[in-house]
Amino acid sequence: MFDKTRKIIKYPRLTQDSPKRPVISDHFIGKPVVDDDICNGCGECMNRCPSGAIHMEKAKGVTGINYDECVFCMLCEEVCPLGAVRMTKDIYLAERDSASWEKIGDELRAKINKMFGRSLHIREVDSGSCNACDYEINALNNPFVDIERFGVHFVASPRHADMLLVTGAAVRNMEQALLKTYNAAPDPKLVVAVGACACSGGIFRDTYCTGNGIRRVVPVDVCIPGCPPRPQAILHGILKALDRDAEFMINLR
Repeated sequence: MFDKTRKIIKYPRLTQDSPKRPVISDHFIGKPVVDDDICNGCGECMNRCPSGAIHMEKAKGVTGINYDECVFCMLCEEVCPLGAVRMTKDIYLAERDSASWEKIGDELRAKINKMFGRSLHIREVDSGSCNACDYEINALNNPFVDIERFGVHFVASPRHADMLLVTGAAVRNMEQALLKTYNAAPDPKLVVAVGACACSGGIFRDTYCTGNGIRRVVPVDVCIPGCPPRPQAILHGILKALDRDAEFMINLR
């Protein structure tokens, strides 16, 4: 105690000990949950969900939410006539499993070596996003994920790319840029839609400035849902895209 007091006197701006659990604001919105005992299966929340994250099995009387697609807009809670859907303050939406990282990464590295005999080159394209998905893609290069150890490199030019990772809803001002980027990439090439906006338009679907995802501009091989999807999901999506490319190359033979 006296040592800490002396430090505070000597260093007035001494950093205090961090709390053992995150401090949650009163305005924080966690994941939505459905009380099946209250829910009558009217389907109002499913019909109004902007990202199509809510699924219902009327035969079983169960309503489920795909949190990879949920954008936490709170609309389901607002439209539920019985109050069966509520927003929680649960911040633990994902598990960090280092074993699964290594498993996906090792499988990805083996697939890349077999198909290319070199590294996989990826060009990221922002077709009009809020940058949330771009931040998650950037996280692939941080020291924790370190995607380069699996043989994946991001390149500055689409002419050097084997795969395009596309974020955003392909707004009208980016349609030509996205199409030119796609045409500049050499064949055979893969296109992966990252995030709810790129997959389906997300909450911006059917608006004046966007379409329903990037499919109306370029062909898509794999969609990775989420708002935004976590880096582990993006890594898994890249692996799935390579599986599709392997099938295509086998058919060519």
